Amino acid sequence: MPLEVLWIRGLIFTVLVPVVVGFVLPSAVAGGARRRGGIWELGWAPILAGTLIYALCLIRFLAAGGTPAIFFTRPLRFLIGEEPEGLVSGGLYRFSRNPMYLGVLLAVFGQAVLLASPALAAYGFVVFVFFHLVVVFAEEPHLRATRGPSYELYCRAVPRWLGLPGRRRS
Repeated sequence: MPLEVLWIRGLIFTVLVPVVVGFVLPSAVAGGARRRGGIWELGWAPILAGTLIYALCLIRFLAAGGTPAIFFTRPLRFLIGEEPEGLVSGGLYRFSRNPMYLGVLLAVFGQAVLLASPALAAYGFVVFVFFHLVVVFAEEPHLRATRGPSYELYCRAVPRWLGLPGRRRS
């Protein structure tokens, strides 16, 4: 598939999923809350870090010949593409099996800090629980079935959420 098409699909996926979950819905949850200033401006750091993490991971997916589209979105593959054929395990994927999710969560919690919003912090927690359930009950079984032993080795070497590579994690 031409790289331009992958980029377009990757950008469409980004707008439809991470931008909605990480920015549009938090804006609605915040309900017009305004920046508090002062120390609360530190919220920009996780927002920017999360955005950078997501961008680096998107580039990694595109370089692998696919998009971050979750396998159960296949009916929309004409629009958002499909996952790469091979396992994406380099770059930030050496430290977390799910850095894209972590990037989105950083952006959400950064907004909670920036706006001093307990409602956004609660939303972030709900989003984390949702992400965890999707990963454990949908993505991991799919990757075990399609990637086999290579995914099992990857799971033994890299933690699900965050940590140093090479340590046994679930």
